[in-house]
Amino acid sequence: MTLDIAAAKQRIVGTGFIAALDQSGGSTPKALAAYGIAEGAWGDDKEKMFELMHRMRARIIANRAFDRRISGAILFERTMLGSIEGMPTAHYLWEKKQIVPFLKVDEGLEEERDGVQLMKPMTKLAALLKSANEHSIFGTKMRSVINKADATGIAGVVAQQFAEGRTILAAGLMPILEPEVNIKSPDKVACEDMLLKELLAGLDALDTQVMLKLSLPEKAGLYAPLIKHPNVLRVVALSGGYSCAQANEKLAQNPGMTASFSRALVENLRADQTEEEFTAALDTAIEGIYRASLT
Repeated sequence: MTLDIAAAKQRIVGTGFIAALDQSGGSTPKALAAYGIAEGAWGDDKEKMFELMHRMRARIIANRAFDRRISGAILFERTMLGSIEGMPTAHYLWEKKQIVPFLKVDEGLEEERDGVQLMKPMTKLAALLKSANEHSIFGTKMRSVINKADATGIAGVVAQQFAEGRTILAAGLMPILEPEVNIKSPDKVACEDMLLKELLAGLDALDTQVMLKLSLPEKAGLYAPLIKHPNVLRVVALSGGYSCAQANEKLAQNPGMTASFSRALVENLRADQTEEEFTAALDTAIEGIYRASLT
C-alpha cells in the first residue's frame, strides 16, 4: 500500500479526531489494568503483555464504532508491526477505515531539570522513520513534559521538539510536536503563556507545516494564534489525566482544537465486556469526543 499523502492531509484537516493508541512499555501495565487485565496475567513475560495490549488495540480499531468520526490513530511501534484481520495495522486503518496512521517515536522522558522533562536521546529515530515509511505511516508523535514555569526549561523543550521535528520532516513524515503541560502544575497558566510564545517563535522560523498536540489550556482560546498559523496543519488536544467528560468540556471551549485522547477514550472499555457492551461504550466515548471536537 502507498499512502495518498494529499488525501491523508484532507482527512486530518477535516472533521474527526485523532485516537491515541500509543501506550508504550512503561505505561502498558496501567493501560491493561484499566482495561481489567491485572499485571499477574502475563507474569514476567513482556511479550505476552504486549500481545495482550495489541489485542485490546485491535479490538478497538476493528470495532464498527471506530469509524470516520476518527481521522487519525497514533500507534506504538509494536502495534504498527502487528496486524489486524490479517492486514498490517497501518494498512488496515487506511484501506478499511480511511483513518490516517501515525507512529509514536520518542523513547521516554529524562529526569526533571529546569522544571521540565526533555525527551531522552532518540537513538532509534532513523530506524523508526525508515520503518514508518515502509509501513505507509503518515506522521509521528513525540512527547515532552512541562511541570513548572521555567523560561529556560520551556525554551529547551520547544527547541528539542522543533529540532527533532525537522529530522522527521526531512524523512517525508508529518511530525506532531507534543510539549505537554502537566495539568497538575501549580504554574499551569504561566507555563502555557510561555509555551505559546516559544511555539510561535519556532513556527515563524519554519518554511513548512507541522502539527501540535497540547494540553487543554486554562484560558479558553489561548492557542487560537497557533491554530491560525500558516505553518500548522492541525492543533490537537491531549486529555492529560482529565476524565473524558472533563476533557470534552474543556475541548468545547477551544474552537479549532480537536481531540487526540488516549485514557479518556478508553476509560469505560473492559476486557470482559460483551461485543455489544464494548461497542456501546466505545461509541459513546467516540461520539462525545467527536462532538466536542466540532466546536
